Amino acid sequence: MRTPTMSKAEKRLPEIALPAGYNYIAAFLTLDCTLACSYCINRFPRARETGGMMDGRCWIEALDRLCPGPDLPVTLQGGEPTLHPDFYSIVRGVRKDLRLDMLTNLEFDVAEFIERVDPARMRRDAPYASIRASYHPEAMDLGATVAKVSHLCKAGFSAGLWMLDHPAYGRELVAARAACEQAGVDFRVKEFLGSYKGKMYGTYRYPGAFAGGTGKTVECRTTELIIGPDGSVYRCHGDLYAGRAPVGCMRDAGFLPDARFRECRSFGACNPCDIKIKTDRFQRSGHTSVEIV
Repeated sequence: MRTPTMSKAEKRLPEIALPAGYNYIAAFLTLDCTLACSYCINRFPRARETGGMMDGRCWIEALDRLCPGPDLPVTLQGGEPTLHPDFYSIVRGVRKDLRLDMLTNLEFDVAEFIERVDPARMRRDAPYASIRASYHPEAMDLGATVAKVSHLCKAGFSAGLWMLDHPAYGRELVAARAACEQAGVDFRVKEFLGSYKGKMYGTYRYPGAFAGGTGKTVECRTTELIIGPDGSVYRCHGDLYAGRAPVGCMRDAGFLPDARFRECRSFGACNPCDIKIKTDRFQRSGHTSVEIV
């Protein structure tokens, strides 16, 4: 389901200045994906049943409100963001000074992407690639994936390949690293989060936050602007994926993100990516997406 396009009679929405501590802007164009990986971290079926999906013009209006500064890009993601029917219109339509990154599985026509997107649109001064492709060995071909990343790089895009250090795919990780080294492709490894064969993996600041159950009430605040497919804004990835209530909407002229603590009754049902210890956008270690007290 797609939301109606904004009428031309509507006034331009006011600009949004993000709190100083915000580290990430996530624009989930769609939660649909071409793959169905067994370990997918956003495998919550309710998320696909709520809200609908903004069309391209609404996304452009919403993203153009943001004033994040040159070192804080908007990361287009999903699901697979290129599945949005207006993907190319969104990329070409948002303000030129708004930097764009993308998370993708590359399951799209790379030649068409190169033809329709200016490499400068997804390139900036950062310690990691703007187009961060993920390789999932249970669903993707390694040779074809590395070739796509290499093709993007040769066309002038800032692109690299990431893979989870999933305990079931140690040999595949070694092979992927070797293939990328041979092709001259930037290859990086991300920590696997969650349980596998009864063992918990990942490094977390709040290890009890996804142990199950929601009996404990806590106060929580975010360092991220998380925008769902319909323009709703969520406290965390857990709220988005589980279909819990949003805290605002990018289509609401009065919406302003903040850095205050909010009551949360879903402790124990957090998403691992919200509470893992990781690097921030400057590659400084020790960061988490949320703070819980």
